[in-house]
Amino acid sequence: MTRILYIFLLLSFASCSQKPMTIEERLATLEATKIDSIKADTIFQSAWEIHLVQPVDHNNPGGEKFTQRIYLSYAGADRPVVMVTEGYSANRNYTTELASYLNCNQIIVEHRYFGESVPDSIEWKYMNTWQAASDHHRIIELFSDVFSEEWITTGISKGGQTVMFHSYYYPDDADIRIPYVAPLNFGPEDPRIYTFLDTVSTDYCRERVLAAQLEILNNRDIYYPMMLKMADSKNLTFERIGGAEKAFEMAVLEYDFAYWQWGRTPCEDIIIDGTPEQIFGQFFRISDVDYFSDTGIKGYEPFFYQALTEIGYYGYRFDKFGDKLEYTSDGIDPDFYFSAPLGEELSYNYEFAKNVDTYIRDADNFIFIYGMQDTWSATAATITASSNSLKIMKRGGDHTTRINNLEERQRDLILATINSWLKN
Repeated sequence: MTRILYIFLLLSFASCSQKPMTIEERLATLEATKIDSIKADTIFQSAWEIHLVQPVDHNNPGGEKFTQRIYLSYAGADRPVVMVTEGYSANRNYTTELASYLNCNQIIVEHRYFGESVPDSIEWKYMNTWQAASDHHRIIELFSDVFSEEWITTGISKGGQTVMFHSYYYPDDADIRIPYVAPLNFGPEDPRIYTFLDTVSTDYCRERVLAAQLEILNNRDIYYPMMLKMADSKNLTFERIGGAEKAFEMAVLEYDFAYWQWGRTPCEDIIIDGTPEQIFGQFFRISDVDYFSDTGIKGYEPFFYQALTEIGYYGYRFDKFGDKLEYTSDGIDPDFYFSAPLGEELSYNYEFAKNVDTYIRDADNFIFIYGMQDTWSATAATITASSNSLKIMKRGGDHTTRINNLEERQRDLILATINSWLKN
């Protein structure tokens, strides 16, 4: 009996004597190649750029490593944490609207295989959603020793997809999840995009968009040389896609998707009857041919590997333009197959998004934010009445939809919901 009591007291003492790590202690014990103090926004006490050592393959933690760039902004160990799961590079530290609203800590995580978070030798099979989610899981585990309050994961577009995928694999990591304008695609060419483009806005606006595309195609003798001149001024080449002529037509095909995604030009302001310079300038600001250049493709190669194996994308309807297209046509492979890493055999996992969709429908504590006129709202996540999650659709909103530009009633609902979940 005395021995049992002694062990109980010893364990109780050890438990009481354990204290959370300070941020300084955590940083001192991280395996990292770089921990630099950087200028912090005024709402934070301090900030660091950290290059954290991570396994390339989380199934083999003792194997090859890479460094993942993260930015940590510290507001206090007793404050919540907003973790931004970037979908691409993270080239700078910044303050999210959520951190500003909540006066809390913030961690920005660059996505693996982008920016400075690239292994020395690239094996594309490790560029998948589970490995990326495991990157984020490990970061949360490391810093949960410091931060005792709630974790909120958030991201925009592909970063918002990353929020969903991380939660699917590690549902207990975060207390609240807030993806912005994040699609959940069911294939490498999700047909729901076409339905959206056929029905968005008004007949008048859709006709104006089509008229702009036809103006460029019908007068390629005018606009193609202008595109070549612009490309030359930017040192753009188009070998990967199959030539400048094909890039020209792909930019025309891209126009309606890009127009509705970004919504920067009211449809009545689409220039159809102006000078060639006016028409060309506006059209190619909306549908940027850089996207189809060799440098553009190379920069997005990691994304397209994911898009063509797990997370999906969209395609084009070539038949809409009949014989006006000379260098592009619908084929067996996805329309963006030219953007995949060279020499890689790609196989699309159609079950993945279905499984994520099943999880999301009933998952709690998600807040999805979309713009109703953003093309990516066509493949928005679906929630059901059995969950407490919110799905906010901004009327007339595009891909720049954020909490701070929502209608007041929507913004108030989101902030009240976040605060109620934080208190629980």
